[in-house]
Amino acid sequence: MIIRADLHIHGPYSMATSKNMTPELLSSQGSLKGLHIVATGDAFHQKWLNIIEEATEEDGEGIFRIKATEKTKNEFLQEEIPEGLSENPETKLILTSEVEDSKRVHHLILIPSFEAAYQMREKLKGNLDSDGRPRVRMNGAEIQELAIENGCIMGPSHAFTPWTSIYKEYDSIHDCYSETPDFLELGLSADTDMADRIEELQDIPFLTNSDAHSPWPHRLGREFNEIDVKNMSFPSLARAISDKKIIANYGFDPRLGKYHHTACTKCYQQYHPEEAIQMNMKCPCGGTIKKGVDYRVEELATWDEPHHPPHRPPYIHIMPLAEIISLTYTKGVTTKFVQRKWQELILKFGDEISVLIDAPLKELTEIDPELARRIRAFRDKTLQIKVGGGGKYGELVFNENSTLDAFL
Repeated sequence: MIIRADLHIHGPYSMATSKNMTPELLSSQGSLKGLHIVATGDAFHQKWLNIIEEATEEDGEGIFRIKATEKTKNEFLQEEIPEGLSENPETKLILTSEVEDSKRVHHLILIPSFEAAYQMREKLKGNLDSDGRPRVRMNGAEIQELAIENGCIMGPSHAFTPWTSIYKEYDSIHDCYSETPDFLELGLSADTDMADRIEELQDIPFLTNSDAHSPWPHRLGREFNEIDVKNMSFPSLARAISDKKIIANYGFDPRLGKYHHTACTKCYQQYHPEEAIQMNMKCPCGGTIKKGVDYRVEELATWDEPHHPPHRPPYIHIMPLAEIISLTYTKGVTTKFVQRKWQELILKFGDEISVLIDAPLKELTEIDPELARRIRAFRDKTLQIKVGGGGKYGELVFNENSTLDAFL
């Protein structure tokens, strides 16, 4: 069976994370997004662990469902989930956590059980409850050894970003880990074409996850994976990743990521990397210039072009439907308008991923011709992108001359 999974988010106790991050909302919003499994995030934080335990029950080994039977309030719409939407298959949860090591490198850990989470809590060295994402006094190899002992799988988070990633600190993953990691998470500013220029990554599965800090549709599932599993269980998911049965990676065009180009973190002025180095990575505005992911990949690359190994699945560019709606109606658009338009499309086609990828353009046009034109442009990649950098997301620029004549 093929499932859609977003395996990296954060709970309500992480810095700059929505307090609306509850197990119930993660499940209900994941369903509206079209996901089958969503990470809990922050599963080493005691208060968040308590909330997850109280709200869920096991539904397959290491996979959890919500206990509650009453309708969950959809805060994105400020109302209960409409009848037609509540029939979507329930999104299940899996225990995960991101951990920051002693060199500020971030690691994503998928955890098989509450017992394993508690056992790791006892041995991770640090204050695990000061933040949802714990900072520990251990290096990557030590954390990996502990994860393996407890039946977890683990790999580097957002591997190329200029702040807290493995390739920010090291030139090789083998300098960080004692064992080859189970996977590598690409992050919003990189895709398969970029990562597959690096020879040491040829045999490692890639994951694309949202790293969401809120449960709403423009964050949760903005990147996700399609994975071929035998059943809905942690062992099956771990085996599928190990066996490289990832069918597709869905994620941002990396140019839309916050750190794709080299840029100032204060004024967001973009620079050629060599120019930035000559300036000692200091912008005239007083800000710090951060090296872009595109240039970091260039430094690490073995080849000028990607060398995709046979097991590598396609990488399909995607972006949140709410953002496409906002871009379509730039003048006088309100959040409430975006919410209602989003709801109309979800009621028609079932979930957000179906709207973005599968919905017939003719049917979309019957609902909203302007929006259909933008969705077609997104699918056809007939759009321009103002590239992100320095902590500022990139922006889409639609070609106003495109038409839908062929589909009418």
